[in-house]
Amino acid sequence: MIDFEALGWHGDTVGELDHRLLKAPSVKLRGARAGAAGDVVYSIDLRLRRPNADACLSSTEAHSIEHFLLEGFQRLLPRHFIGIGVMGCQTGFYLTLLGEGRRAVIEDALEAVLEGVLEADAVPYARIDQCGHWRHHDLARAQVVAREVLAQRAAWADVA
Repeated sequence: MIDFEALGWHGDTVGELDHRLLKAPSVKLRGARAGAAGDVVYSIDLRLRRPNADACLSSTEAHSIEHFLLEGFQRLLPRHFIGIGVMGCQTGFYLTLLGEGRRAVIEDALEAVLEGVLEADAVPYARIDQCGHWRHHDLARAQVVAREVLAQRAAWADVA
């Protein structure tokens, strides 16, 4: 049995929640699965925009931020990072980690990635040999989103 509270998550917010109640920006544990060998895979919602509030990420913002999250989480949590995926509703990202489910570690890494967005002069992995839609990025807009999300860092645990 996984002790969500010991990892820093509020047990009543783990799993699927009514999207009319979700707040953003927020970091929420979507789920955790233990394998036969005891390894645990964690799925985390990195919600940057409030669902159904007409405030979704543009496709270029989402694409650019996805690249920063990919590069940043691979670099900061290399033993744990499995993948990052854009939410189809364009309100955030799904982060998948192996063996790392502590809220503080995840939020600290996210903060570092977003601070890196603010300092960047280019989007990572945005060359023609690295990206299938390499011209479809907007660093300036990604920096605006990063700034907005960082400004609300203290409220990331307030998911609903």
